[in-house]
Amino acid sequence: MPKTIRILAVDVGTGTQDILLFESGKTIENCFKMVMPSPTVIVAERIKRATERGQPILLTGVTMGGGPCHWAARDHALAGFAVSVTPQAARTFDDDLAMVEQMGFEIIKDAEVELRKENPAIVHIELQDFDATAIIGALRSFDVDPGVNAMAIAAFDHGAAPPGVSDRRFRFDFIAKTVHRNPVPSAFAYPAQDTPADLTRLRSISASAARYLQLSDSNLRSPLVLMDTGSAAVLGALEDPVVRNEHESLICNIGNFHTLAFHLIQGRIVGIFEHHTGEIDRAHLEQMLMRLADGTLTNEDVFNTSGHGALILDYAVRNDVNKAFPFLAVTGPRREMLRESLLHPYEATPHGDMMLAGCFGLLRALADHEPAMASLIEPSLLKAS
Repeated sequence: MPKTIRILAVDVGTGTQDILLFESGKTIENCFKMVMPSPTVIVAERIKRATERGQPILLTGVTMGGGPCHWAARDHALAGFAVSVTPQAARTFDDDLAMVEQMGFEIIKDAEVELRKENPAIVHIELQDFDATAIIGALRSFDVDPGVNAMAIAAFDHGAAPPGVSDRRFRFDFIAKTVHRNPVPSAFAYPAQDTPADLTRLRSISASAARYLQLSDSNLRSPLVLMDTGSAAVLGALEDPVVRNEHESLICNIGNFHTLAFHLIQGRIVGIFEHHTGEIDRAHLEQMLMRLADGTLTNEDVFNTSGHGALILDYAVRNDVNKAFPFLAVTGPRREMLRESLLHPYEATPHGDMMLAGCFGLLRALADHEPAMASLIEPSLLKAS
């Protein structure tokens, strides 16, 4: 192990991708960082430009996050313009390829790609959550060496639900199993080789990360940890000393598309829920947080309002109804939803930068999963109280 290490941490969200190039021995506030448009937003804009010009599009690459790029491709087809997509890229839009075809997309074999790319009238767009070439190019344009000793990347992954199974139920069943197995936020991080097979989006990132190592002249065997975005943000919020010093807390990450809340006691998860940010308002979120705290929130309460679900572990249920509401910390780009709330939320600012909370959580998770690197990572992170 070298005396100093460099780690690329990337938190891939729906609105932005947050990038941190960590260097051990350097004050973490002085490490290089970028907050840039998310890959799905970039792809969506490229599709929209093709729609405006009336050009057919060819989508290749790997399974990535949907949302904006999904809606743009759908609108392109509805406008009467051709959408061709390879099978792996098509799973961005639905794990069931028959459903993708019903959207009006043509699924083509990989062997046909090169022939179609030769047609200058077709706009070729590569789908990927982690664009190695773009990140390396950005760093090098500022004379920053992109070489790293390890990587940690977060993305939201619904998982590959079988046909006929709700994506929401499938994801939350996976969350519940993870919490039962190991009730700590870093349990949602995986060394790349151990990433569950159902997490197809995270597994697709592995190939893109390998490209980064090759193009940046890094050691091709450098460790890679993959993690869920919401859990990375919650773990990162614990880098704020005000949050870390609380014995019991609720930590709520209000993302652009998803809201995830953990009830923690001494760093261990005793309750959790996840919902779609666009389906809730302040009053609904406050109610869920209060019921998460007192142990009365049920899975169906959340699922039946278009959320993913909730889990309260048996030992979290409170018998004392007069017990005070726990400390509430909030993070995420939509955290303003709880401003002025009577729950008096604290806006976590780990290492002075809320937008990098997920990246700081990734560093902590990497230290947990790569003990050989922990001694070089942890001195730059918040010390345990």
